[in-house]
Amino acid sequence: MSAYFQRMTSAAPLAVFRIALGLLIFGSMVRFWAKGWIHDLYIQPKFFFTFYGFGFVKPLGAYTYVLFALCALCAVMVAFGFLYRMASAGLFLTFTYIELIDKSTYLNHYYFISMICLMMIFLPAHACFSVDAFRNKKLLSGKVPRWCVDSVKLFVCLVYVFAGIAKLNSDWLLQAMPLRIWLPAKNDLPIIGPLFNYTWVAYAFSWLGCVYDLSIAFLLLNRRTRVVGYGAVVIFHLLTAILFPIGMFPYIMIVTALVFFPENVHAKIIGTMAAWIRVPNLVNASGEYKYPVRVTKLLKPAFCIFFLVQAALPFRYVLYPGELFWSEQGYRFSWRVMLMEKAGYAQFTVKDGAGKQVVVDNSEFLTTLQEKMMATQPDMILQYAHMLRDHFAAQGFRSPEVYVDSYVALNGRLGRPLVDAGTNLSNEHESFNDKPWILPPGYEIKGF
Repeated sequence: MSAYFQRMTSAAPLAVFRIALGLLIFGSMVRFWAKGWIHDLYIQPKFFFTFYGFGFVKPLGAYTYVLFALCALCAVMVAFGFLYRMASAGLFLTFTYIELIDKSTYLNHYYFISMICLMMIFLPAHACFSVDAFRNKKLLSGKVPRWCVDSVKLFVCLVYVFAGIAKLNSDWLLQAMPLRIWLPAKNDLPIIGPLFNYTWVAYAFSWLGCVYDLSIAFLLLNRRTRVVGYGAVVIFHLLTAILFPIGMFPYIMIVTALVFFPENVHAKIIGTMAAWIRVPNLVNASGEYKYPVRVTKLLKPAFCIFFLVQAALPFRYVLYPGELFWSEQGYRFSWRVMLMEKAGYAQFTVKDGAGKQVVVDNSEFLTTLQEKMMATQPDMILQYAHMLRDHFAAQGFRSPEVYVDSYVALNGRLGRPLVDAGTNLSNEHESFNDKPWILPPGYEIKGF
């Protein structure tokens, strides 16, 4: 290990990754602004579902536009390598703040971007082909520590491998769920659309998706299969982008996979960009970027801890009883991508000891998206119940009690009650402990 941490490699892969990541995040911010999603998702709602432990993250109202503008600015600065360390920290903080405002908008790839941005703060991705390197010749380096590039590779491999492991379940492999539900809805696509009406196509997509996730990291790491593997990355993610509305994630994964290619490929990419914008290339500068000894002693264990946490999080579901897809206890932040289709209904009743009783109209407090997400996720049901308790207490209810009738259909099954209708959710507390008021689904999805 000591010898490994002394090895150097070309700085070009990190530079290409920095530019691509920054430009794609900038494009994502512009997309949110242009489509009006900033207002619809982060300003219009009256109530926001915060993540447990992050209650200090508050909606900013009209200042949310400033937050998105700062995030876009930091993304551009990262792409150009201008004030890189400060810009990387700003990008991580602003993007993560946006992600944490409302649990309703959670997506795996938001978490992926946050963690990548956190890593980039400490990686020397500005050592070459950056404004900082042009301004400071002492920084300009053609070589960086190899572990810096390998850290990005390792994180991408973890994402794919865990996504593949998550697909090793009976619904995905034996029932082709939820693709049997989703694909027929895309039968209006030209040429390939009519094929989605056939059940065997859903099974083929399910099995190929599982094989892809489990194997792609190894195909990209192997020099002999890398080109084939990258072709699979492009085809898989472009097809995903066409079929499913998951934003910039497919394109981010396509450009991220470039980091597996050898340094000469990245040198050519940088050389082409340098010729386009007519600036010096300097990718083959003679200098080597080396961290100060004290920094290295801190960074190596910090990165080891980071990857241990990332490897452990997907398995925390084993600490909870019951069906994972049903209760979703330990589901988030585990790279379980597009594995289930849940439809839910939740009707809340608020009572007090004086005989008052109100059946809540959820649309008075939640947007359509929030109500849809809340109805199938127990922790969000609990948060909403607490909000109702506080709201009706302010309206004159004495010690209001909140009950819910909830029904959820998972992967095409008939709906079943999710929460014990006799539980007063006002008295339940959010924690990392098991929620005993979640009813069992009456079936088991076998797998990881």
